[in-house]
Amino acid sequence: MNPTPWRGLAAIGAVFSIVAPTVATAQSALDYKDPANWAATARAESAAAVVAPGASPRRELRQADVFYVHPTTDFSREHATGEVFDPKLQAWTDGSVVARQAGAFNRCCRIYAPRYRQAAAGPGDPAARQVAIDFAYKDVLAAFDHYLAHDNGGRPFILVGHSQGAYHVRKLLEDRIDGTPLQKRLVAAYVIGMGLTEGDFGRTFKSVKICDTPSQTGCVVQWNSMLPIGDRSDFAAFSQRSYIQRWGDNAGKALLCINPLTFDRSRPAASSSVAKGAVPGAPDAGPMQAIVPHAVSARCEDGVLTVEPSAALGLKPLTASSPHMNGSMHMHDVGLFYEDVRENADLRAQAFLRRKSPPGH
Repeated sequence: MNPTPWRGLAAIGAVFSIVAPTVATAQSALDYKDPANWAATARAESAAAVVAPGASPRRELRQADVFYVHPTTDFSREHATGEVFDPKLQAWTDGSVVARQAGAFNRCCRIYAPRYRQAAAGPGDPAARQVAIDFAYKDVLAAFDHYLAHDNGGRPFILVGHSQGAYHVRKLLEDRIDGTPLQKRLVAAYVIGMGLTEGDFGRTFKSVKICDTPSQTGCVVQWNSMLPIGDRSDFAAFSQRSYIQRWGDNAGKALLCINPLTFDRSRPAASSSVAKGAVPGAPDAGPMQAIVPHAVSARCEDGVLTVEPSAALGLKPLTASSPHMNGSMHMHDVGLFYEDVRENADLRAQAFLRRKSPPGH
């Protein structure tokens, strides 16, 4: 395991941009009755209980849940599938993403974050990579089914995934949520850092809608962050492959972008004056620094979120080996908008609970 933040992610990109038939594997999913197979639950919150200094406090009564799937944290080229019980990998995953991404949602919600046998960076063969991602999804699906059967208890829930985790959340939406009774309990899905398109809604997802407004529920949010120097057209072409492969080369291939400074599709651009708080510094396993308000502007352009962070944040783009990732702020997709995401998730959860409460309660 190579705990180098996000290096080589461009090579992993094909994992979550290619939709291929699931490849059956002989090995069964992890047993999620075992607490060791969870990075966070309501009973053992661990790193997901962390709150960045200066962020809004957690609610005393959290009546909704978050099911969070972490991004790729194993960047080894020596194997295709990560070893879930590697203590160094677990510590890196918990500090670098569970605390910084899942923890952004702990104001409103109890956090459930499974450990799973993630697709690692691997040797670079696309077919082997797809087998690894399908294998990883088997674990995620088993974890979600266990959560529903043993922990959810009819509570509303939010789905959250970033990068590889977003791929798995997308699959959960399609396989377990869309058009099923569970959809009535979905507060929102934050599918961050992967290529959902406008046309996925109505095709891939028959019932689940795009989140048009900040308090809308039962809907999906997505963004992909990039500096102005990035090539948006190249990124879009890469990210649209899966849609075109599945649904054809039509207008629906336009990438979906919801600006996390506004969470309002009618307001695709916002200045730094409205930014509630970004986490400075590299997204490593160390303690988070205090959030900095008014430190990033963002605008949706060609389906990509163009961001201009303050130099004081000390954030760097990916070290990219593929043109479509040049200028990508992928590893900061959540950290740039930590408090904005935190307050929006709480807003949606409270809106859902108000709508579901009987009159007079």
